[in-house]
Amino acid sequence: MQEKHKLWTLFSSVFKISACTFGGGFVIIPLMRKRFSQELGWIDEQEMLDAVSIAQSSPGPIAVNASVMIGYRVAGVGGALLAALGTALPPLIIISIISLFYRAFRDSAVVSMLMAGMLCGVAAVILDVVVNMITSLVKKKRLLPLVILVGSFVASQVFRVNIILIILVCGFIGAVDTLLRGKGAAKA
Repeated sequence: MQEKHKLWTLFSSVFKISACTFGGGFVIIPLMRKRFSQELGWIDEQEMLDAVSIAQSSPGPIAVNASVMIGYRVAGVGGALLAALGTALPPLIIISIISLFYRAFRDSAVVSMLMAGMLCGVAAVILDVVVNMITSLVKKKRLLPLVILVGSFVASQVFRVNIILIILVCGFIGAVDTLLRGKGAAKA
């Protein structure tokens, strides 16, 4: 019975979070962190950051990838499948309903204003994620991830470097850093 309750809590949590967030994966991440790390205590903050990192670098929507990572960590393969379903259902339902009334929504000034307002909220939530990530890195006194963060932003926004190249370079740097830190820990 305990396992069924845990699975239901997992499904209902990702379903509610997914149903109430607009703007993509970066918006859903702080809500997932709050629910699964702070409220339920199922995963710690570092595991959440790791899940987000893997979700970002994996193909597909970040929100679904992060849900799958959390679901797998909490309840194995069944949890991963249930979390994916719970995350994907709300947008599917919402888009299906909107498609039925597309013509009415398309030209509505009210809907256009609502969408513009949501964009402001999305920007604020993404900024919150960035500030939390930077704060975590500063507390851990990790310079390399901060340099990568700033360098990636500058490469993308100032020099217009292709995002795929940035991801590949950052992945390579992260792999080398992990290997070097692993060797350093093994020697200690």
